[in-house]
Amino acid sequence: MAETSRRVALVTGATGGIGKAMAETLASDGIDIVVTGREPLAVRRIATELRSRFGIKVYPIIVDLAEEGGPERLFMQVASRGIELDYLINNAGVGVFGTFEQSLLADEVAMLRLNVLAPTILCKLFLPQLARRRGRVMNVASVAAFQPGPFMAVYYASKAYVLSFTEALATEWEGRGVTFTTFCPGPTRSGFQARAVMEHSRLVRGKLLAEADEVGRAGVSAMMEGRRVAIPGLANRLTAIAVKWLPRRWVSRAVMKMSAPDSTPLPAEAGT
Repeated sequence: MAETSRRVALVTGATGGIGKAMAETLASDGIDIVVTGREPLAVRRIATELRSRFGIKVYPIIVDLAEEGGPERLFMQVASRGIELDYLINNAGVGVFGTFEQSLLADEVAMLRLNVLAPTILCKLFLPQLARRRGRVMNVASVAAFQPGPFMAVYYASKAYVLSFTEALATEWEGRGVTFTTFCPGPTRSGFQARAVMEHSRLVRGKLLAEADEVGRAGVSAMMEGRRVAIPGLANRLTAIAVKWLPRRWVSRAVMKMSAPDSTPLPAEAGT
């Protein structure tokens, strides 16, 4: 049985990128970590690394949160170890790049299970113990949450859900002991682009992307401060503000131009 008097954080998608940086940041503060991922070797590798570097307890759990029943299996495995969480970080996520007519339905359903259903279910299941321990929750969305996203229509919509959902919970739990933070990074150097098959997108091709370590530390800091919405990077913050005041059609077309593959001809504006 775990020592529940120690602080414990669960980080989904902790084997690389922003999730790994968040796990390292928490571990450096003496917080025990439950690390999850779907690749056994990667999960065990990060668990060994965290134990060796920081001298904390690490609980590796291999689970695919995009599978039906995956979040419930994760919860049961955590419970079977006698662990109660102080921090829940729903970081695991994936993108599907391409026009909606060309993308595969199976890929988008799996993405919705991971990006939308998994954080919803995990918040529901872990909330009672987080309330007992006056815990903190971070749901990782994206700056994409603030606008529609042609070429990644379902991904952008999934992150809009995460933003709306988490802000609502923050209001419901205001002053009741649990804080909820929506973390909204912009494009970050990680494995996300390769998995989404979007390296040829104008959004990331040839761009200077933020480093995952810096972004991960910013996310943990925002969660610890209890901030409701945190957007790292001045350009990302300005984008989130600007889209509130521009016509939605303009915003959608601008995102399409920024996101399209280099060789893709774009449709002309109606009437031109």
